[in-house]
Amino acid sequence: MDTQKLTIVVPAYNEEEVLPSSIQRLLSIEEKIAERNVMGQRADILIVDDGSTDRTWEIINQLHQAHSRVRGLRFSRNFGHQSALIAGMAEAIKTADMIVTIDADLQDDPDKISEMVDKYADGADIVYGVRNNRDTDSWFKRTTAQGYYKILKLLGVELVPNHADFRLMSKRAVETFLSYPERNMFIRGIIPKLGYKTDAVYYKRTPRMAGESKYPLKKMLAFAWDGITSLTIAPVRLILILGTAATLLAIAMMAYAVIMKMLGLTVHGWSSLMVSLWFIGGVQMISLGVIGEYIGKLMNEVKERPRYTIQAKLN
Repeated sequence: MDTQKLTIVVPAYNEEEVLPSSIQRLLSIEEKIAERNVMGQRADILIVDDGSTDRTWEIINQLHQAHSRVRGLRFSRNFGHQSALIAGMAEAIKTADMIVTIDADLQDDPDKISEMVDKYADGADIVYGVRNNRDTDSWFKRTTAQGYYKILKLLGVELVPNHADFRLMSKRAVETFLSYPERNMFIRGIIPKLGYKTDAVYYKRTPRMAGESKYPLKKMLAFAWDGITSLTIAPVRLILILGTAATLLAIAMMAYAVIMKMLGLTVHGWSSLMVSLWFIGGVQMISLGVIGEYIGKLMNEVKERPRYTIQAKLN
C-alpha cells in the first residue's frame, strides 16, 4: 500500500504527571510501526490541552521542542473531553490518513495501536479498542457499566460494549464523523452510525501510572445521561407511556370511587390520598425534568455556539 500517515490524538487535562512518559512511549510505538513499513515513515502525535491549570501546556511545549513529531493544541478553557477529541481529529485530518485517539494516562493498551494499523491496512475504516477484562474495576463500576450498556441496547442505541474512546479511524471515516454538526456530541454512540467497515482489537486496561482520574462518579453519571439524551428520545416516549397508564388508572379509580359512593362504602383515607398525591407529583416533576433536558439541548443546538476555542497551536 502507499505511504500512509498516522496521527495519534491525545486529549490531556491536568496530566503533567503522566504526559512525558506517555508521549515517549507513543513515540517509541510509532517508530516500531514505521520499522515494520506498515504505513511508511510518516507519523506524529497531536496533544490537545483541554484548558489545563497545571504545567501540561508547558510540558507540551518542551516535548514539541525536543521532538518535531509532537504537536499541540491549547483550548482557551476547559471544554471537555469530547470536544478535545473532536478538535484533535479536525486538526489531524488535515494531513493524516488514519487517526488513533487515546487518553494521556495510557490505561488503554497503546501497544495495540500496531494491531489497529494492521487491520486498517487490511481494509477496516474503524478499529475499536475493546476491553476484554474489567478485573481492575470495582464491583460498583463494573456492574453499573454493564447495566448501562444493557439499558442503551434496550432503548435502541447501537453501542460497542466495553469500548471507550480508544480507536483508529480512516480519513474518510473522520471526515464523515466531522460532518455531524450537533454540539451535544456523544462520540462513542455516533461512530457506529457511520456505516464503514469495522474491526476490533482486545486488551486489558491497566491502572493509572500517576495522577487522578478525570472521570469521578459525578462526571460519569452526567456523561452517561448525555449519552442517552443525545442518541434517543426513548425517555420522552416512556413519559408518554407512563402518562397514559396513569390516566387509565385514574379513570379506573374514578369509576371505583363512584361505585363505592353509591354503595355507601366510602372510607376516608388520609394516608392513601397523600401517597397518591406524592406519587403523581413525583412522576410529574421527573417528566418535566426529562422534557426540560431535551429542550435545553435543543436550545444549545439552535444557538450554534462553537464547540471549543483554540488559544494556541504548535505545528
